[in-house]
Amino acid sequence: MELLKYKSHLVNNINEKLSEWLGSSESEQVLNEEVYRFIHSIKGTSGTLQMEHLMLLAENLLNKMDPKSDVVWNHDELKKFLLPLIEFTYEYENQEELTHLESETTQHDAPLIQIIDDDPSMLMMLKEALEEKKWIVMAYSNPRQAVKQYFEMQPDCLIIDLQLPNQNGFEVLKEIQEYNDKFFVPTIMISVQNDKQTRIEAYQKGADDFIAKPIDLEEFIVKVNRHLERKKIFEQYVLIDELTQVYNRKFLRDSLPRFFQNFKRSKEPFSIGIVDIDHFKKINDTYGHLMGDKVLRDFAQYLKQNIRSFDMIYRYGGEEFIIVFPNTTSEDASRKLTQLNNDFSKTIFTCEDQSFTVTFSAGVFMVTDETLEGKEAIKAADSLLYEAKRNGRARVECSQMSNTYKKEILNVSVVDDNFIIRTLVANALESLTFEHVELNIKVFVDGPSFLHSSHAHEDVNHLLILDGVMPKMDGIEVLRKVKVGKNSLRYRVIMLSGRNSKDDVKQALMLGADDYIVKPLNMADFQVRIRKMLDRLN
Repeated sequence: MELLKYKSHLVNNINEKLSEWLGSSESEQVLNEEVYRFIHSIKGTSGTLQMEHLMLLAENLLNKMDPKSDVVWNHDELKKFLLPLIEFTYEYENQEELTHLESETTQHDAPLIQIIDDDPSMLMMLKEALEEKKWIVMAYSNPRQAVKQYFEMQPDCLIIDLQLPNQNGFEVLKEIQEYNDKFFVPTIMISVQNDKQTRIEAYQKGADDFIAKPIDLEEFIVKVNRHLERKKIFEQYVLIDELTQVYNRKFLRDSLPRFFQNFKRSKEPFSIGIVDIDHFKKINDTYGHLMGDKVLRDFAQYLKQNIRSFDMIYRYGGEEFIIVFPNTTSEDASRKLTQLNNDFSKTIFTCEDQSFTVTFSAGVFMVTDETLEGKEAIKAADSLLYEAKRNGRARVECSQMSNTYKKEILNVSVVDDNFIIRTLVANALESLTFEHVELNIKVFVDGPSFLHSSHAHEDVNHLLILDGVMPKMDGIEVLRKVKVGKNSLRYRVIMLSGRNSKDDVKQALMLGADDYIVKPLNMADFQVRIRKMLDRLN
């Protein structure tokens, strides 16, 4: 027990020194001699205290340093160098909770569930229960905001309370169904009203299930899980091509109009790509149809695994596939397909003693005309495909090619008075890359420094990761100011909350926060959640 006290004392001393060097001014410089002496001290003390992991960490850092160097470390270089120490202290101080959280890390393909309920306590309870299953849950108390996010986030399951402000659950369901009648998204209605007529109306309006309040959480979880399983089965056997396991041509006919409807509503262009395997007949003739089937299966799965989660891939017929890229220019889609072509061409197929590789040709057409129909867009993409073949195959041709392509800038602000949280969150974000979005990440020690920054007021989309409890101005007040600002519609806000800050979470949801995450943060889970959000908003 005495040893534990000294271990905690050492970790506190490390945190104090890290905070002194990295927690205030980004322009502060530190002598190499100080850094070396600091890490050398950690190595000796941690060895004495039987903290083997920390001792090895310190030893590894020392091996990268020259004790005689007169170099001066700037803020960013020192933060990057000492990141393993920052991670260690955070994990040590939260080891019990993080051990529980890391027992099962959320997978990138985890289902996304959306809950709409004007009772923040109910939202928090259901979100916590569902996230214990390692599902990703977005909770909303504002139905207008929720409907907008529904179309952008494309959830795998929707849970709606009947009693909502300004717009009841039936009206929300009707609005969603008008744009979503070709997609199967299980919808569960929840309500304190449990009379026969209410239940009948819920099913008539398109609900797949009805659960009365108060909710039995155990039964609730089982029902949600069953609906998610049904969605998988439905997609597998009704919408999926048997050989390649991607969407079939029938589903293309049913779902393509939705992309045109969304385009008319949002004015955001999208692109359609037709992909054709080069010389596929020769593969069948030379190696047989079994090998041809293998090439089709492997190729389709390669495409499916390497496009974004919300891009849609269909087998159009034979060796042709169609990919729909929502909110994507033809240049972006062409660039992605060119990369896929280069990478897939390195795959070696072997049949008996012979080996061969496969390339594809593609045509990409961007939809920018509201009067255009699906058949016309496919025909235009098909013409570009044949142009690619005429130009030698193994290439992509697209409409409106440009050499001036630039990624969309997404401002990201991390506002937290704890420099360890700021550093770890920023580092987790910096390690994420997106094909069409460039993250412009800034960190702030408090609310006023963020609100007064030019970063907060730039006319670009903005992801704000905001601590709930801070000095000078708490996160709720910062959120309130953001939501009444001129760029409020450009913001997505994630609140960071302690386990005992339920009142702050309730206020945040009522003020329009898009999500909240309870500390301590499992950084792997955090990255999955952010990637899921940005992929679907892309």
